[in-house]
Amino acid sequence: MIKKNLASILVLFSFLVVNVNVFAESPLLGGDTNISVSQPTTEQAADNKPVVPVENLAPAAIESAVFVHKVKGNMNSVYKSLFTKLENNGYYVIFEPNIGRNLAHFAKRWGKDYNKNKLDSIRSMVFCNGWYANKISNEDPTMLALCPLHVTLVHKDDYTSILFVKPGQVSRGSSANSIALEVEQDIIRIIKESAL
Repeated sequence: MIKKNLASILVLFSFLVVNVNVFAESPLLGGDTNISVSQPTTEQAADNKPVVPVENLAPAAIESAVFVHKVKGNMNSVYKSLFTKLENNGYYVIFEPNIGRNLAHFAKRWGKDYNKNKLDSIRSMVFCNGWYANKISNEDPTMLALCPLHVTLVHKDDYTSILFVKPGQVSRGSSANSIALEVEQDIIRIIKESAL
């Protein structure tokens, strides 16, 4: 039981770190469109590969890695519908972090830096499909970095946005890319069907 709780805490912590960074300045949610990224270190540049700073990428290139489906509706109804649709299609939700509630604990500590985009709520679903995980591991074990998958839901001004990092973008150049693209299309279909 303790190991299971520790694993849950570690997964939540990693999602908090990723989602705080993503949502802190998200242009999709009305934040600053300038993206600041530290310059590459000597070690990064030493491999002689050209390094393209993120700030030089067009917004469309950045946004293409994230599927966004925005619907009018409250968080709870959109969340429940998506949860049910994922489960009915063989994707089992294994963890449900309420990121907004967890971040709210730091409101006083962060002061004016807390929730600059005035988001009403942020929740995530971590889910997996064992069959797809096995297929990906057979093709390219490195792409198990995609497992488990997750969606993040953000609610603001009567709209809920469902955000999903596209596995096909992450797996470009991998022998598992065709499988990742298949998973990506399936999840996008489920998102669209669950939140019309």
